[in-house]
Amino acid sequence: MSTPQPLFDEKTRRKLEQLMLAASRVRAGAIKGERRSNKRGTSIEFADYRNYVPGDDLRRLDWNIYARLERPLTKLYEDEEDLAVHLILDTSASMNLPDDSELNKFTYTRRLLAGLGFISLTSNDRLMVTAVSGSTAQRFGPSRGRGYGVRLLNFVNDIQARGTTDLNAALHDYAMRAGRPGLCIILSDMFSPSGYLDGMNTLLGKGYEVALVHVLSPDEIEPPLAGDLRLVDVETGGAQEVSVDGGMRDLYVKRVHEWRENIRAECVRRSVHFVPVETSTPWEKVILYDLRRLGIVR
Repeated sequence: MSTPQPLFDEKTRRKLEQLMLAASRVRAGAIKGERRSNKRGTSIEFADYRNYVPGDDLRRLDWNIYARLERPLTKLYEDEEDLAVHLILDTSASMNLPDDSELNKFTYTRRLLAGLGFISLTSNDRLMVTAVSGSTAQRFGPSRGRGYGVRLLNFVNDIQARGTTDLNAALHDYAMRAGRPGLCIILSDMFSPSGYLDGMNTLLGKGYEVALVHVLSPDEIEPPLAGDLRLVDVETGGAQEVSVDGGMRDLYVKRVHEWRENIRAECVRRSVHFVPVETSTPWEKVILYDLRRLGIVR
């Protein structure tokens, strides 16, 4: 297996190892009450076994069973019921903008995705990662344990942005097919002509706790445009001739802010976590501060 290009450095990795993802609301079939305690292994109530995966604490192996069956099993306890984590990445062509790699939305969201996935694997959550574009989806998992970290990074590195994404259809299909509900984090620029509410409502109806990370570049919020321009839709190839003056630019900025506030309001109405992000913000800050403030990361 090839070694993936580093999506984050060693210092960031050590910070991520101290964190865990959390579901703050009870969802049917997902977890019992509040998220498990940080003090793993302290409960005296044995719950179940699961197959050992590389990275598990060897002190948690049932050596008696291993001696009899030559099969490594890890003990689980009542306060350690694992969280099902679902990460959904929009990989439409619009995500691969701007060309500046430091502000590129696709590079940025893949780092966020890798960071969240790494936290999940380190915490022994049940992780499922899905990259959606058009009518296709690339999937990683379900996997559990830090032993899958290299495979996760390889998967994230190999994802490509292309085509269009019908976010409504993608979320609806995911909710109907993915099985066990849990914490679902969606990363997208939300440029989906079909909308997103029906798909999000389906996720919620199936018992998922949903977080929407809305990623835009600074140029998309306040574009440095002026004069006569020919704008081309990177997803459909459609072109439009426009003349941009100060008044039109101000109108555009106003409409973008209204659009984001409308998404925020719809999320609040449905108890969905909403995280607006600009790619000029360090991606690790989103995890270490924004998601932590919302209680998604602890």
